Amino acid sequence: MDANVKSNLPWVEKYRPAKLNDLISHEEIIGTINKFIKEEQLPHLLFYGPPGTGKTSTILACARQLYKPQSFGSMVLELNASDDRGINIVRGQILDFASTRTIFKGGYKLIILDEADAMTNDAQNALRRIIEKYTENVRFCIICNYLSKIIPAIQSRCTRFRFAPLSPDQILPRLEHVIEAEGIDVTDDGKKALMTLAGGDMRKVLNVLQSTWMAYKKVTEVNVYNCVGHPLKEDINNIIFWLLNEESFKACYEKIQQLKTQKGLALEDILTEIHLVVNRLEIPPRVSSQLLINLASIEERLADGCVEKPQITALIAAFSKTCKGVGRLYPGSYAVSKEWYAALL
Repeated sequence: MDANVKSNLPWVEKYRPAKLNDLISHEEIIGTINKFIKEEQLPHLLFYGPPGTGKTSTILACARQLYKPQSFGSMVLELNASDDRGINIVRGQILDFASTRTIFKGGYKLIILDEADAMTNDAQNALRRIIEKYTENVRFCIICNYLSKIIPAIQSRCTRFRFAPLSPDQILPRLEHVIEAEGIDVTDDGKKALMTLAGGDMRKVLNVLQSTWMAYKKVTEVNVYNCVGHPLKEDINNIIFWLLNEESFKACYEKIQQLKTQKGLALEDILTEIHLVVNRLEIPPRVSSQLLINLASIEERLADGCVEKPQITALIAAFSKTCKGVGRLYPGSYAVSKEWYAALL
């Protein structure tokens, strides 16, 4: 690839592993697939798991290991099933590719169906017959996020591998490799913030890293959170403090609404962080469970499309009803007084 073209690529594609040995995790899966390739016994594959965990990178690296660059285009068909998801694409493009043999090349072809959980049931039912009929000529790799959306008939015809979310220990070496290669300024708390926000998604780590670097030219915790519009820890501390200590309902609402407007925060993100804080509060299980039930109801209403302002009042009411009026929570601390704890029991 031309150096200029490569430099214009997003970092997600620029640093996508080219070989199976370059992948940073899932050693058992990589070892099993390497053994399949070595012994020329590759079955039909079904990769499933959350986004950004290496499913597509694994099969593309596998394809590069199986085929030479000059024959890659004629031996590999890669389709994004979320775009081409109907029965016509199965009966047309996939059937044509699977049924034709290459004259001068031995071995089998490879068909990669990415995001196959978006395929219709009719398309999946048509696909299962093709998988059976042309096994001698072609191998399928089906990639999806949700295994339950793949019909059992296709699941039974494939060897399944689950790609779990990546741990911070697995993400960090690759993250540091990209940081060193690009020569960017990243603080330790910036790295930690990237991995916290990503939730095991390597693609998200690199996308947020590149966005933050382009916007601020320095990757710190504050810059990372500001770049993606996620509430800072100090913002959540302030909101929790107001919810637990503010006497006036109106004053509490106005402070939260003002913070949301100034920082451009989404109430769903605030609820997610409050949920984590509630789990760390030293309060009786009865109180925390009631708070969590109320938070879940508010989140459900937001997911159904309700306006945020009434849900802010519901959030204040949940805290007011459950645990207001006794004890104090100080900003930056998740410990409540013994008097409050005893009063709530």
